[in-house]
Amino acid sequence: MNIQIMPEHKLSSVAPLKQCDVEKKEVELILVKDQNGVQYTSSSIIPTPGNRVGLPGAATEGERETWGKKIDFLLSVIGFAVDLANVWRFPYLCYKNGGGAFLIPYTLFLVIAGMPLFYMELALGQYNREGAATVWKICPIFKGVGYTVIVIALYVGFYYNVIIAWSLHYLFSSMTRELPWLKCGNPWNSVNCTDPDHINGSVLGNGTYAKYKITPAAEYYERGVLHLHESSGIQDLGLPRWELTLCLVVVVFILYFSLWKGVKSSGKVVYITATMPYIVLFVLLIRGITLPGSMEGIKAYLNIDFNRLNNLEVWIDAATQIFYSLGAGFGVLIAFSSYNKFNNNCYRDALLTSTVNCVTSFFSGFAIFSVLGYMAQKHNVKVQDVATEGAGLVFIIYPEAIATLPGSTFWAIVFFIMLLTLGIDSSMGGMEAVITGLTDDFKILKRNRKLFTFATAFGTFLVALFCITNGGIYVLTLLDKYAAGTAILFGVLIEAIGVAWFYGVDRFSEDIERMMGFKPGLYWRLCWKFVSPAFLLFVVIASTLTSGGLKYDDYTFPYWANILGWGVAMSSMLFVPFYAIYKFFSVPGTFKEKIAYCITPEQEHHMVANGNVRQFKLRHWLAI
Repeated sequence: MNIQIMPEHKLSSVAPLKQCDVEKKEVELILVKDQNGVQYTSSSIIPTPGNRVGLPGAATEGERETWGKKIDFLLSVIGFAVDLANVWRFPYLCYKNGGGAFLIPYTLFLVIAGMPLFYMELALGQYNREGAATVWKICPIFKGVGYTVIVIALYVGFYYNVIIAWSLHYLFSSMTRELPWLKCGNPWNSVNCTDPDHINGSVLGNGTYAKYKITPAAEYYERGVLHLHESSGIQDLGLPRWELTLCLVVVVFILYFSLWKGVKSSGKVVYITATMPYIVLFVLLIRGITLPGSMEGIKAYLNIDFNRLNNLEVWIDAATQIFYSLGAGFGVLIAFSSYNKFNNNCYRDALLTSTVNCVTSFFSGFAIFSVLGYMAQKHNVKVQDVATEGAGLVFIIYPEAIATLPGSTFWAIVFFIMLLTLGIDSSMGGMEAVITGLTDDFKILKRNRKLFTFATAFGTFLVALFCITNGGIYVLTLLDKYAAGTAILFGVLIEAIGVAWFYGVDRFSEDIERMMGFKPGLYWRLCWKFVSPAFLLFVVIASTLTSGGLKYDDYTFPYWANILGWGVAMSSMLFVPFYAIYKFFSVPGTFKEKIAYCITPEQEHHMVANGNVRQFKLRHWLAI
């Protein structure tokens, strides 16, 4: 029996060929020859049990664990992509940038850049069955970008786990008859604490209610939980708060025991963490729309202002939100899809999960703004005075609204369970990217996965302690801006160029055809080669130009803190040039041969000696 290789297709990746219909039979490779830069393989079936059809050195399904069920993978991807930003950032951006009109640039960027990048990462991981670093066997000089995204995922874990710990702290604090942020007169309150019932439009003047920092809810967050009043700035951190330390320990233990057995264990945890937010959001929406003033909040959320589309800031917000919302570039999608079966339909998965993520963002806005409308009516102010984003929304404004409802304890517990589950599975994804990326690269770590998982979790815990000190919010703000800001955009830009241009979008498309039996359409290939890199370049430039000095509310960070932040960003980005230089000098041959070895897939290195290098031919760069 001969397996016919598709015309003009060069066997180049470390991944196996598509599984043939004859099971438990071995394919014996009996001839490999090169003709005009195209590699042909003749094979014969021999009736002994063995590995699936594959190239020498290819990873096989028997050597790599796979998801227990397809739904495990889908829920893991959705759970990672649907995170706190879907609740605390998108609704406010939509409201601020023209309401329904904002959906135009948002949907446009989803279709031309978000989905193609999402699809590319799923296919890349599934075909090569490797983590974010070793997947670059397809173009060795780009392996540094794999280390970049792994380091960024690790950095994000340093502070993201702290936000989950806050949610856990609020959850425990909610288990009382009267919520602690309902009234003044607590040990943490200042003498200026003001009952919300005494605050209205005339008291606020030109300010907004969302920025009013002496309400019981605002003081509970900043003084009762963070103890921010005991720090004078980032240079005055103090010691970790013991209450938050205990919460952080619980979070780290949850992460460890969710990940220690790989996808077999994490795939079961997401049945709860990925589905719970949808149940809670629906319950909160039903409760929200029954509140007085809720319709005014929803009208403000959906108010269409097409004139806002003339503002470049709106398009920048849409581009950055769609990128960060889908989670491309953190190595998570590559890691998750590497545990798929080889012939899994990742095209359908990409469309499904990315759509679910964006619909969730839009849907959550109704649950948020119905309550903001209620708050606005209660204090006789406009919706814009209570609308905010980030931690101020989910730890101050929304809890304050909940505290005024009948059965407030129940609603608070439900809300913070939602925040907890939103954060846990996203953090699991980031940690899995680190673990998979490094265990695939260093086999000693793979043999000791449980120990390495513990070391990773414990390491993130130690660094996170800086974020739960009195001035910890300043450290968290610095990491949030610099650790995964420009650095992750840079990493994905290099990744897109490496796959679409150096490896070749035509060859990548043929890899997908081998997995699923059909080749991506022209639209996807054009997006991968031209649109997505251009989109990422636009976002990188825009984020750099619009980036100002580091601030937290009215506090302006010292100059040295900004330098430190850029040092954090550069510490991950520099892996790209440093590894490229290392790779160039570590391979043998003349200057031209070194270049060839660096940009040629490892399975084709034998062709370099013959001078048959695909990337040295014009048709490679023109192919689509």
